[in-house]
Amino acid sequence: MAEAHQAVAFQFTVTPDGIDLHLSHQALTEIYLSGVRSWKKRVIGLKNSVVTGVYPASPSSWLFVVVAILATMYTRSDPSMGLIAKIQEHLPVSQSMSSQCQTLVSAVLFSTMLWLLLIFTMRMCLKQLLSYHRWMFEKHGKMSNTTKVWVALVRIFSGRKPLLYSYQGSLPNLPVPLIKDTVSRHLESVRPLMDGAEYERMTALSEEFESSLGKRLQWYLKLKALWATNYVSDWWEEYVYLRGRSPIMVNSNYYGMDFMYVTPTPIQAARAGNSLHAYFLYRRKLNKEELKPWMLRSAVPCCSYQFERMFDTCRIPGTLTDTVQHWQDSDYIAVYHRGRYFRLRMYHSGRLLSPREIESQIQKVLDDPSPPSKGEAKLGALTAGDRIPWAKARAKYFSSGVNKRSLDFIEKAAFFVTLDDEEQGGVAGDPSRIDSYAKSLLHGKCYDRWFDKSFTVVFFKNGKMGLNGEHSWADAPVLSHAWQYVLSTDCFQLGYNAEGHCKGQVDSSLPGPQKLNWEIPPECEEQICGSLAVAQALADDVDVHVFSFEEFGKGKIKKCRVSPDAFIQLTLQLAHYRDQGRFCLTYEASMTRLFKEGRTETVRSCTNESCAFVRALEGGEEVDVCRRLFHEASEKHQHLYRMAMTGAGIDRHLFCLYVVSKYLQVESPFLKEVLSEPWRLSTSQTPLQVEMFDLVNHPEYVSCGGGFGPVADDGYGVSYCSLGEKMLNFHVTCKHSCPNTDANKFGAEIRKALRDLLQLLSPEQAEPRRAAARRPELKKDL
Repeated sequence: MAEAHQAVAFQFTVTPDGIDLHLSHQALTEIYLSGVRSWKKRVIGLKNSVVTGVYPASPSSWLFVVVAILATMYTRSDPSMGLIAKIQEHLPVSQSMSSQCQTLVSAVLFSTMLWLLLIFTMRMCLKQLLSYHRWMFEKHGKMSNTTKVWVALVRIFSGRKPLLYSYQGSLPNLPVPLIKDTVSRHLESVRPLMDGAEYERMTALSEEFESSLGKRLQWYLKLKALWATNYVSDWWEEYVYLRGRSPIMVNSNYYGMDFMYVTPTPIQAARAGNSLHAYFLYRRKLNKEELKPWMLRSAVPCCSYQFERMFDTCRIPGTLTDTVQHWQDSDYIAVYHRGRYFRLRMYHSGRLLSPREIESQIQKVLDDPSPPSKGEAKLGALTAGDRIPWAKARAKYFSSGVNKRSLDFIEKAAFFVTLDDEEQGGVAGDPSRIDSYAKSLLHGKCYDRWFDKSFTVVFFKNGKMGLNGEHSWADAPVLSHAWQYVLSTDCFQLGYNAEGHCKGQVDSSLPGPQKLNWEIPPECEEQICGSLAVAQALADDVDVHVFSFEEFGKGKIKKCRVSPDAFIQLTLQLAHYRDQGRFCLTYEASMTRLFKEGRTETVRSCTNESCAFVRALEGGEEVDVCRRLFHEASEKHQHLYRMAMTGAGIDRHLFCLYVVSKYLQVESPFLKEVLSEPWRLSTSQTPLQVEMFDLVNHPEYVSCGGGFGPVADDGYGVSYCSLGEKMLNFHVTCKHSCPNTDANKFGAEIRKALRDLLQLLSPEQAEPRRAAARRPELKKDL
C-alpha cells in the first residue's frame, strides 16, 4: 500500500552507474520529530522522578537549606557541630582549590546530607501518620480531638501540589492480620449460611488450622510482608487473573457505558475523533503526572501505581500463565472494522492530531472497501476463547513474519478501537435496547474486540460508544477515571459544530491508516473457529439487565441517616432472599489503596445482622423492630467495609495463606473449603467523579455506569452507582443455563426492595410506587 511506502525512510536502486539513493524527507522528518517527542518525555519523566523522589519536600528547598547553613557559618557559628570540618579533611586536596573553596564545598555537601535526612524524616513521619485509621471508624461529622490533630499533622507533613505518584514513597505497607482474628471473622461470616451441624464442623476445622498449620503459614506470610511492597497484590494478579485458563471475556473483563440520555453526535467518525483525542490528552496528563492523587476526605492519599499500565499494555497468553506486557508511549492505535485491522498514527509532525483530523482518518477506515485477508475477519476470537489454545496458536503461527509484525502492532498499540457497524443505546419505551447495548460491550460478536488489550473503545454506528476493560492490570475505578474524563472532555471542552462534525481543519498531507496484513494458514483458521465456538456459547449464555431507578437516589437515603452503600447492600440482600428464598455468600469489592500497591478486599455483606433484618421484615414484625434491625445491619456493614479498607479483611489473608500452603506442598482442609465457597451474589460499586460533571445544570449528562459477568454459574453479578442525588443505576448479570436465575426478575425485586426500605425508614419521603418515566433520547449539538 502507498501508506507502507511512505513509512520507508530511504530507498536505493542498483544501476550500472552505481547506487541511486532516494531519501524520503517526510519519513526522516517524522523519525526526527518522534525522537524529539521521546526525549521530551524522558526529560519530563526525569524531572517528575526528582520531584517525586524528594517529596514531601521540593527541589528548591535544597537551595534554602544550603543558604541557611552558609548564612550561619558567616556569623562564625558551626551548625554542623564539627561535621563540616570532618568532611573538609577527607576532601581530595587540590592545588587549585583554596581553603575557602574547600570550606564552601564541604558546607554544600553537609547541607545536601542534612536536606536528604530531613526528607527521609518527613517521609517516615508521614508514613506513620498515614498508618492511623481510627478516623474512619468515627461517626460522620463527629471528629475526635485526636483525629483533628492527626489531620493537621498530615497537612503539615504533606507537600504542596503533589504529582500523581508523589505519595507512593510515604504510603504504609498492607499489614498482615493476626490469624486468630481472620479465622474468627470468617466463622462469624459463615454463621448465617450454615445450620448447627455444619457450623460445628467448620468451627472444628478452624480451630485445628489456627493451632497447627496456620501458625507455620502465617510465619512465611509475615516474612514476605517484610520483604515485599504488598504481600497480596502480586499473587492476586498472578493466581486470580493471569493463571486462569478459561476465557477472560465475560469471566474477567468488564464494560463501561456512554451517556444514558445524550448522544453528542450521531456521526460515528466524529464521536471517535473527539473521544480518541481526549484519551491522548489524558495520557499526556498521566505521563506528566498532572493528574491529582486520589484523596479520601481531601487529606488521605490513595495508591496510584495502577495508573502506570493503563496505556500501551497487553495481556500475553501462555500455556501455564499469562503475562502483562507494558511498552513505552506508542504513538498509534489499532483499529478494527468489518473484519480488518488498521494501524492509525495519532501524531504527525511531532504533534497530536486534532479531533477533526482523527475524524477524517476514522472515516477513511469506514470507507475502505478492501476485504479482510483470509482468516483475518474473526481473528480476535482467539482472545475470547480458552487461553491455552490461544497461547499455542500464538507461538506457532504468530512468532515470525508478517503475522508477528501485525500482531505486534496490535499488542503494542496505545489501546484498541472497534468501529462497530451496529446501532446501540437506550430508546424510550424499549428497555431491552439498553440490555443489548450492555451485552454488546461485554462480549460483542466474540471476535470484534481484542480482549487482551488493557482496554478496547467501541464506537457504534449511531454515535454511541463504550469500552471493554481487561482486569488483570488494574481495577475498574482506575479505568473509570479515564473514561469519565473522556466523556466530560468530549462534550464540555471539545464539542462539535452544527453539522455534528469535530471542530477544526484537516492537514491534507496526513498519511492514511495502514491496513495490517496476515497470512493465516488453514490450521490456524480451525483454531479460530474452535475459540469462537467456545466464546459464542459463553456469550449466548449471559443474561444482562440494566436499569435506572429514578424514584429517589442517595440524597433521600442520606436524609434517613444511612450510608447509601449499606442501604443498597441491604436492598440486594432483601431482593436476593425474595428471589431465591435463601441467603448466600455475598461479595462486595472494597479498595485497599490506602496502602502501597493495594488493590481490593472483600466485604462479606451477608451478615447475621442483615439476615435477622430480612427475616423480620419478611416475617411481618413490627415496624420499629424492623427499623432497629435495619440500623444494626447497616452499622455492621459499615464496620466490615472500614475493616476491609484498613487491611483487616478476611479473604485476601486466607487467599495468601492458601498460596503459601501450595508452595510448601501441604494440604489444609480448612483453606480448601474456604477457597471453594461459591459467591452467588457478587457486587461492586462504580465511583462517579462528580467534579467532572455538572449534574445540577446538565442532569442529562449521566453515564450508564458499567458492569461485569456473573462470578458463579448459578449466581448474580450486580454493579451499581449513584448518579447525582436522585438516581441509582444497576447492572444485573446471570446465566440463562441456570433455571433459578433471571436478570430481569431480579431487577424487579431490586426495585421493589428499594421502595420497601425507603418506606420503612422514612414513610413521608417515599415516592409513589410507580416507575418513573424514562427520559427521551436526546441529540446534543455542542
